[in-house]
Amino acid sequence: MIDGKTRVFALLGDPVAHSLSPEMQNAAFRALGFNAVYIPLRCSSQAVPELMYALASAGGGGNVTVPHKEVAAQVVSQAGGGELIACNTFWGDVSSELVPHGAAALRGENTDVVGILAGLTALDAPPSAWLVAGTGGSAKAVAIAARDRGARLAVHSRSRPRADDFRAFMRRLGVATAEPKECDVLINATPLGLGSEDALPLSQSLAPHATVALDLVYQRGQTPWIRAMATLGLRAGDGREVLVSQGAAALERWFPGVAAPLEIMRAAIHAALR
Repeated sequence: MIDGKTRVFALLGDPVAHSLSPEMQNAAFRALGFNAVYIPLRCSSQAVPELMYALASAGGGGNVTVPHKEVAAQVVSQAGGGELIACNTFWGDVSSELVPHGAAALRGENTDVVGILAGLTALDAPPSAWLVAGTGGSAKAVAIAARDRGARLAVHSRSRPRADDFRAFMRRLGVATAEPKECDVLINATPLGLGSEDALPLSQSLAPHATVALDLVYQRGQTPWIRAMATLGLRAGDGREVLVSQGAAALERWFPGVAAPLEIMRAAIHAALR
């Protein structure tokens, strides 16, 4: 039952109607006995800072999805310090029941990296050379994951200037550049696949020796791209494991000292995607 003490968490993005984060997080809150609720909020980039402050100041927090992750990174102070390139998780630095309204009280992190690494591990992806489609916040999380795994990275983008900027970002991270034809892991970090008429984000012809395909998008029955890659014999999976792992990491930031009920969260996602 929602009452005056309910902590509100939200997914900020555009679109958000497709997201299964509410099913997953609300299942976790129920299992943990928390008086909390998680809702999707479609919003513009201009509204993101105000919404983040409002949620955190009331003792809540949430997640940020496309296309607002880089905007959100400019609003928060990264947990643990350092530079935050894209933010997908935020919360208040709670020292009392209500969080003071101010920049220092708002904390953020990119738990997408945790999720991407979990998705790649589930597919037994080698840390050799990866080809990522996209240059936005999710692709930047892939670059950070590549750095953490010691993988080289190639980028595929329809925009040459954005691809050049992304390679400069990779250099700042210390991620070595790969050629697409060298890559054995394909990763879709674009929204392609959310729409029924979307083009496939990557062709295996770009990386003919690829053995693994990970789509950060998820759909019932897998995405069209993942079905196509599986038909070609690749170990292929959509973003459901990425979603579960990043969501579990987010919950543990919102509720310090609490272990996320990972199996319950995973069961909620698999039930929704049957």
